[in-house]
Amino acid sequence: MLINDELKKQNMTKYRLSKESGVPQATINDICSGKAEIEKCAAGTLYRLAKVLGLTVEDILKSAKGDYRESFETFKSNICHRVKDMGDLDFIVDVLESDRIQILFDKKWYPEALYLLAMLDYLSEENNIPLCTKYNDIRTQKLEKPVFPIGVLLAGEVLKSDEPVRKAEQEAIPAFRRFNIIESEIRNVV
Repeated sequence: MLINDELKKQNMTKYRLSKESGVPQATINDICSGKAEIEKCAAGTLYRLAKVLGLTVEDILKSAKGDYRESFETFKSNICHRVKDMGDLDFIVDVLESDRIQILFDKKWYPEALYLLAMLDYLSEENNIPLCTKYNDIRTQKLEKPVFPIGVLLAGEVLKSDEPVRKAEQEAIPAFRRFNIIESEIRNVV
């Protein structure tokens, strides 16, 4: 299991991982022994463990279940948290060095690939960095239908109005909108 491997590699004890992550040591023991199914762990637990170990939640889930695909909402949240934790420039470097956009696109995980490319383009523009031309072929793509944040769709249902959807489209960040992804807030994550 990846967590056990990382603990050994980093010469870290489960006790230290518990203290630094805020995850109870009993939970870590259950995860590491296989007693707890990692796919059923709370996203916050996995996020805190991943952050301390220098991994992504996706890395941990993949190690537990082959090629795990999290929900798109979870993927977006994890990307926003990584930007917040790493900072814009380190995130850009990490994405480019890992070639994760191309990997996701080759798997036909188009929403994830395009979201990550939109994030890369947005952060590049925000920091006055020229766009990486490696992904120009992918930049010509877009999702068939607009993808809205789940909160916007729920608000529309509750209010029985399409106003939240219209407002979200108007406020969407252009770098995301061009791929038919409606995203207006990537910085204010908790």
